[in-house]
Amino acid sequence: MNTTEIKYREPAICFGTGGWRGIIGDDFIKANILRVARAVSRLAEEENKADKPIVIGYDRRFLSETASRWIAEALTAYGFKVILIARSTPTPLIMFLVQHMNLHYGLEVTASHNPASYNGIKLIVDEGRDAPLETTARMEALIEKELDIPVSLKPLAQAEAEGLVSYLHAPFNDFIDHILEKLNCDVIKNRSLRILFDPMHGSGTYPLLVILQTLRCTVDIINDNKDAYFGGGIPAPTESRLKDLRNRVVDGGYDLGIAFDGDGDRLGVVDENGRYVDANEILCLLYYYLRAHKGWTGPVVRNLATTHMLDKIAASFSEECHEVPIGFKYISSAIDRYDAILGGESSGGLTVRGHIHGKDSIYAASLFIEMVCAIGSPTKLISELEARFGHFEMVEANLAFPAERKAEIQKALMVDKLLPDFGNATVTRVNYEDGCKVYFDDDSFVICRFSGTEPLLRIFAEAENSARAESYIAPFRTLLNI
Repeated sequence: MNTTEIKYREPAICFGTGGWRGIIGDDFIKANILRVARAVSRLAEEENKADKPIVIGYDRRFLSETASRWIAEALTAYGFKVILIARSTPTPLIMFLVQHMNLHYGLEVTASHNPASYNGIKLIVDEGRDAPLETTARMEALIEKELDIPVSLKPLAQAEAEGLVSYLHAPFNDFIDHILEKLNCDVIKNRSLRILFDPMHGSGTYPLLVILQTLRCTVDIINDNKDAYFGGGIPAPTESRLKDLRNRVVDGGYDLGIAFDGDGDRLGVVDENGRYVDANEILCLLYYYLRAHKGWTGPVVRNLATTHMLDKIAASFSEECHEVPIGFKYISSAIDRYDAILGGESSGGLTVRGHIHGKDSIYAASLFIEMVCAIGSPTKLISELEARFGHFEMVEANLAFPAERKAEIQKALMVDKLLPDFGNATVTRVNYEDGCKVYFDDDSFVICRFSGTEPLLRIFAEAENSARAESYIAPFRTLLNI
């Protein structure tokens, strides 16, 4: 009988575009969770930011709540005060609390939209921002430096008795008020929309329900129970995952369907006809609405893998669309730098000037609902935009590969800078800022890069139709033999 011998070695703790994520029981284990917590304490001491408590939240994934308690036990053992959220919370709330309470750090236990086998930790820093690359690199170094040193722990009951732990039982009030203040509440109240909401078993349910019910919307909800397997799929509001929502919206005669990812920072929308409104369209609609109908002024920000229709809309207002690397920290930074109206990404995250410095599906959904109440069906407006700016379709390929091939693929793309043969398509330039992005003379593009959250190679392509976009992906697959 053939057998396979497995020599176990704990994987390195690496932070990607959305924090540290790992497979539960493999690298997302208690020892590593505690190492991350200790590294946060070391970082705070290095930066002379040990004077304020650290807020800790968690989503509804398996082990999230328990992990938040382990983190608290480690941080308090190193002398830090912590604020524990007493219920599951979306990531945008933790970002808001860090900003609103003028804290230095916040932690959210989540793997966002990753498969159910994953969990992770997001680090939020001053002003409620995603930790920058320099900070996460320093975290990795601090973890590696003390890899073999046991982490100190203080039992939670003892930490409570010593006044090192406080609990936030009603964390949403200021966050909800902050959003309501930014909306045209009357226009929403006057429409009395019927909305079907799918939080995808995640943690973003409560604040959106309160907002919509306050605004006299009738809201029905599906997939609200806690389910560690997220109904058997990934908790991402993609078109393929929202088939049930689409059918129910049509069958039930709803005005709109709204869906969130697992930690409430990505948005999916279904219109009254069951049409899926993708993230690129949401960005274009909201930018156009804020600029043309609400009279806001300013540019827009998108990442490298997001629709170029935003560029054309911005140009029509004599504004610029600023392109940044993938990772929401770059978007929020650019919004500040250019005083942009909003910024977002094709994966479903966006934020608006004057709100938090991270993506938030709760505010985005509320603003989208205001837009529908003010000017009507999103599909009608999409048709109007396409008549002016052209039709854009994006396709995506997520490709798994053997781990030992990563260095080879990286070398081909980023060192040797090999390019496929794209046939009769005319390449105008190539960008290696974050992966390899190829621009063509008809405003289409293709980008090939490693995922920052999963062991995948992602290829995005946008063109006037899906067939042409697909024709850009196939040559990359051939070139890289994947």
